[in-house]
Amino acid sequence: MTTRSERLLAVLQILRRHRRPLAATRIAEETGTSLRTVYRDIDALRAQGAVIEGEAGVGYVLRPGFLLPPLMFSRDELEALVLGARLVAGRGDPALAGAASEALARIGAVLPEDLRLFVDTSPLLVPRAPSVSAPFMPALRGAIRDERKAEILYRDKADTQSQRVIWPFAMGFFDTTQVIVAWCELRQSVRHFRNDRIAACTVSDQRYPVRRLRLLRDWRDAEKVRLAGDADMV
Repeated sequence: MTTRSERLLAVLQILRRHRRPLAATRIAEETGTSLRTVYRDIDALRAQGAVIEGEAGVGYVLRPGFLLPPLMFSRDELEALVLGARLVAGRGDPALAGAASEALARIGAVLPEDLRLFVDTSPLLVPRAPSVSAPFMPALRGAIRDERKAEILYRDKADTQSQRVIWPFAMGFFDTTQVIVAWCELRQSVRHFRNDRIAACTVSDQRYPVRRLRLLRDWRDAEKVRLAGDADMV
């Protein structure tokens, strides 16, 4: 059964798709409700801050710029948010895990009672991964956001340590480890660094000379070429 919150969201989404006034009969057809329900829903959305112009017999149009409040998430969207937050809480470093739990609590605090219960009792569960010490991950996430260089003491798979200056621009999360994707000044190419092999890390005040999005795009393009080459050899 469709809840009132889901129905209001559906009305908003319908109005977003049209730039010209849309008749209430059309909205009723698409939502499977009556004209009286459409009129009530329009009034409810206006009360929540949506600037909907028009009237019965003329049609309705949603003025651009209205942001959906959290209570307007559909159940599928809420399940996606819950699952994503639980994945981060179970696999991220302590700072990121705490932020995921706090974000989910904030969303739940502003939901209506039925949806809050739906979030609290979501059956989508995530087994916790083995904990991996990652004291430098919050600093490296900050370096990625601010496009700053970092100096790390890194131990490779042969247990050889080396000092590296890197330009971190992405981070990958796996079951038991995280990987920092960065341009390595020593190797003059992109390298992948496991968080559990970083012995020390200092983030510099110096920004690296290339924009992060450019590094990310070039890396993705190179990966596509590499994967295409691997496929050709199969």
